[in-house]
Amino acid sequence: MGLSIGIVGLPNVGKSTIFNALTRAQNAEAANYPFCTIEANKAVVPVPDTRIDQLAELVKPAKVTRATVDFVDIAGLVRGANKGEGLGNQFLGNIREADAILHVVRCFEDENVTHVEGSVDPIRDIEIIDTELILSDLQRIETRIERMAKKARSEKEGRNFLQQVDVLRAHIEEGKPVIAFDADESEAMVGFLKEMQFLSDKKIIYCCNVDETGLTEGNASIEAVKAHAASQGCEAVSVSARMEEDMIGLDESELAEFMESFGITESGLAQIVHTGYRTLGLLSYFTAGPTEVRAWNIHDGWKAPQAAGVIHTDFERGFIRAQIIKFSDYIKHGGESPCKALGLMRQEGKEYIVKDGDVILFLFNV
Repeated sequence: MGLSIGIVGLPNVGKSTIFNALTRAQNAEAANYPFCTIEANKAVVPVPDTRIDQLAELVKPAKVTRATVDFVDIAGLVRGANKGEGLGNQFLGNIREADAILHVVRCFEDENVTHVEGSVDPIRDIEIIDTELILSDLQRIETRIERMAKKARSEKEGRNFLQQVDVLRAHIEEGKPVIAFDADESEAMVGFLKEMQFLSDKKIIYCCNVDETGLTEGNASIEAVKAHAASQGCEAVSVSARMEEDMIGLDESELAEFMESFGITESGLAQIVHTGYRTLGLLSYFTAGPTEVRAWNIHDGWKAPQAAGVIHTDFERGFIRAQIIKFSDYIKHGGESPCKALGLMRQEGKEYIVKDGDVILFLFNV
């Protein structure tokens, strides 16, 4: 189970620069003019997690496999994108499968960097993007309703469900995001929402693109975005795209020194990934052995058989029990054998809820 994040924002707010910095690859052209990105940029990025490094150092496996994040950067959206203005609307389909949206918002002043709206106003910018996503969803549901209406003429059940969908359409038509719709939990509606992949039904992380001063001291634009995010039940992070670019190519000691000089404790990538995990309710557990040390993503609250299923469906189907060691114990005592000797390896059954950082060996039979 990977984490997929779609990057949106107005043109020229630093989306592609942030994409380049996050993915540590200059494969998204970045320039000081609108619509620089004309194709969706995609990258698979290893999740920064020092725990897997510690496990690998201890176990010395033949292979280390980290969890990954997929980033997708599309062309900037402008007013009227849903009607074909600009280029961004052409690529909205590229982020429909994303688990969450990273909304990049410009939160710095610089007369040398053009703003498509003529001034820096993060809340106005957010409202423009929100509107375009909602209008894109409205087009999508109206098209689907037309198709459903033809079929529903001869099916009573279909007519009843069409009425439910029409209530959702009215909700969107009022300019409200799908995520705020009080949908029933029927199998039909759950399936419909999953199939439609509405953009305004996705969790949002707001990313304030700031300059060096904004990163260390903050500013009014950042505070405005944070307040807006809190009102929506979302999180906001502050990232300096230019500083992130400056970190590209630095070795570990140079990177640590650079970050310390600016009082930064986490890179932009780490901030965004960790925020994404919290936003989507994800956590990681580990498997560790001489062949491989690996991180596995699951949803918080999953029980042991479900967690085993992300390795292979046979593990879930034939689940017997899980042998579990806390990560802190595993590192402190030097691995599986010492923990087992000290009685720190627990035997857990089907009702065990997996915790973040658990080191697990699954026993199964099929």
